[in-house]
Amino acid sequence: MRTLAIGLDEDRMGGIAAALSEFSYSVVKVASSAHALVHPDAESVRLIVLHQRPGFDAAATCRHLREAPAYTRAAIVVMVGSADAPLIQGILDAGADEFFFDTPGDTAFRVRLRVMQRLFERGATHREASDDLDVLFAVTLDLLCIGGLDGRFRRVSPSWTKTLGWSAEQLCSCPWLDFVHPDDRQRTIDAASQLDSGATVIAFVNRYRCSDGRYRLLEWRVVPSIERGLVYASARDVTDERAQQEALRELAQNVTITLDSIGDGVISVDGHGAIVRINPVAEHLTGWTERDALAQPIADVFRIIDAHTRASAFDPVACVLRENRILSLSNDTLLVRRDGTEVPIADSCAPIRDVDGGVSGAVLVFRDITAEVSAKRAQDLAQQQLVFADRMASVGTLAAGMAHEINNPLAAIVANLDLVVEELHEPGGGSSSAGLRELEDMVEDARSGAERIKKIVRGLKTFSRAEHELRSVISVNEVIELAITMTINEIRHRTRLIRDYAAIPLVHADDARLGQVFINLLVNAAHSIPEGHIDDNEIRILTSTDRDGRAVVEIHDTGEGIPPTLLSRIFDPFFTTKPVGIGAGLGLAICHNIITGMGGEISVRSTVGKGSQFKIILPAAPRDMLGAGSPSEPASPGPTVHRAAVLVVDDEPSVGVTLARVLRDHRVTVQTRAQDALELVCSGQHFDVIFSDIMMPGMSGKQFYEQLAVRCPEAAEKVVFISGGAFTHVEDGFLDSIPNERLEKPFDNKAVRTLVQRFAQRHD
Repeated sequence: MRTLAIGLDEDRMGGIAAALSEFSYSVVKVASSAHALVHPDAESVRLIVLHQRPGFDAAATCRHLREAPAYTRAAIVVMVGSADAPLIQGILDAGADEFFFDTPGDTAFRVRLRVMQRLFERGATHREASDDLDVLFAVTLDLLCIGGLDGRFRRVSPSWTKTLGWSAEQLCSCPWLDFVHPDDRQRTIDAASQLDSGATVIAFVNRYRCSDGRYRLLEWRVVPSIERGLVYASARDVTDERAQQEALRELAQNVTITLDSIGDGVISVDGHGAIVRINPVAEHLTGWTERDALAQPIADVFRIIDAHTRASAFDPVACVLRENRILSLSNDTLLVRRDGTEVPIADSCAPIRDVDGGVSGAVLVFRDITAEVSAKRAQDLAQQQLVFADRMASVGTLAAGMAHEINNPLAAIVANLDLVVEELHEPGGGSSSAGLRELEDMVEDARSGAERIKKIVRGLKTFSRAEHELRSVISVNEVIELAITMTINEIRHRTRLIRDYAAIPLVHADDARLGQVFINLLVNAAHSIPEGHIDDNEIRILTSTDRDGRAVVEIHDTGEGIPPTLLSRIFDPFFTTKPVGIGAGLGLAICHNIITGMGGEISVRSTVGKGSQFKIILPAAPRDMLGAGSPSEPASPGPTVHRAAVLVVDDEPSVGVTLARVLRDHRVTVQTRAQDALELVCSGQHFDVIFSDIMMPGMSGKQFYEQLAVRCPEAAEKVVFISGGAFTHVEDGFLDSIPNERLEKPFDNKAVRTLVQRFAQRHD
């Protein structure tokens, strides 16, 4: 042990050195405390010997040394010359640990040195224990503390500050009960009372408040020392652990609830393929209860075969356990239940892996696909029917286009025939010549044929309209007549058609959709009657008004009728008694949706061998709609004020030529390109009325109008749209959004002249 000697003369230094060497102490002499403070081995010095004598102040030297950090663990021994009590007390108060008297042979020093050595050994042991405790408190993750039985902390480990946020001083300055959650205080007091009797408290849990106001859950182990009045405790923060345990418990509970609630069967097995769990759906599908199935080989409970070959299907669980990958059953697999019945199923099987990635088991998920198999068969049939329906929709689209194309030349034919009739009547108010009368009859026959074509085209145009609904106030009888025109070829080769109309109210409906209903019912009625007995059969159409003021339409036929077993399904989608390719089974379902969508009713009565009666009831149009919905008669032409300037814009040259003939008393300009007509109007040329087609190549009638509205707003107000139909959604929406008048092809000559006269008077 290294020793410093300060203030000793040579005589005493030799004796002190000799005594120290007996105890294996090495000694170094320095002149003063100043030299000691800068000594290079200061940290290793464990004993300092001072000599109190004149000229050397041992008390002051002690104070200097005690203030130096390097000598905090060194013992200081002072040699004094006499038993001067005040002097000795001053030296001890200054920091000296021991003193001895200056005697011959340094016998007193040896005695004191032996006593100090024993104290050093005990102190070293105490310091080592204290150091060990300091290290333990510093490195422990648990919350270590020493407290008093008075309810206060004496010492806490740094982990308290890390866990709760309070400093050691804050924790030791307040009773520990102040940090306990109010709801846990009484339990904590009850547990602490056991310490007074010396009992150890183990696994006690309460909540401690953090510096931010939150609470952490602590689990305690407390050992009391009654004789010392202390308790030694270790607390562990179990907040996260308890949360994880609760989460795992909830997860396990949720997994159980989920497995018991889902619609699929679930079976889990261990690594040997023995069943460890089976949910209620799997119990129902296999016919095995969980009690009977547990520990059974999966192959005994989950027996599957190929639906076509009837051979045993491969075992997916065995494959998963062997190959450690997810597998699914092939199509057309049947599960053989415990009672021998069979269920079509679909399934998948996945491995359950342990932490090392090895397979510790497998989970099998399967479901009953009986409904899906049936639906697939129905879907295949429906697909065939929809292919047919799609072809019919294409035919409807073509019909709409044909109506448009027919209307253009038909407009010229009708208008020119009307002009011929006018010319024949012009010379004398009617012809008396036989030849001219015959010519007039021929023209009238041609005019009648053109009117018939006009009706057919009107029906095509109406009933092939786009799918969006456009309601207006309409006459039901007129819609029926259009439907008859469209279906007469199906009817006249099978039966007689009888009309029995009575006065019925106007209705607020979509004429195209309502016409679709009547066409479907008339075609069905005609098809229910075999060919070859026209005079023995009839289709009778009756219209009337019921006591509630609603429009009633009945269609009776003398056909084969509908069996009672099928009558309740007659309005179901895809239900049909016709062979595939003849009907899609959608007609009556669509009719039902259309009529009920209009607020009406449709019903059927039928007797096999005596025919069927379909009845449609529609609510009358509200009174406030009748004025707006009723077609107005053309105004009577007034006296001509002056000739009107008319512009005709139509890509069909014959339409322009015909309108020019009809309006030969006016100044008519014809343009076949909308772009040229636009430039003509915007150049400043005046027109009283502008007839424009809607569907034109290049610039359409809609685009022509929109350009006019920007460049020549006054001219846009004079546009009257003429068209043969086949509008798109865009054109329909456009025409509904503007106030301009329309003129349908083929047009009436008198109506055209009246309209021009009205425009001429408006702009006079």
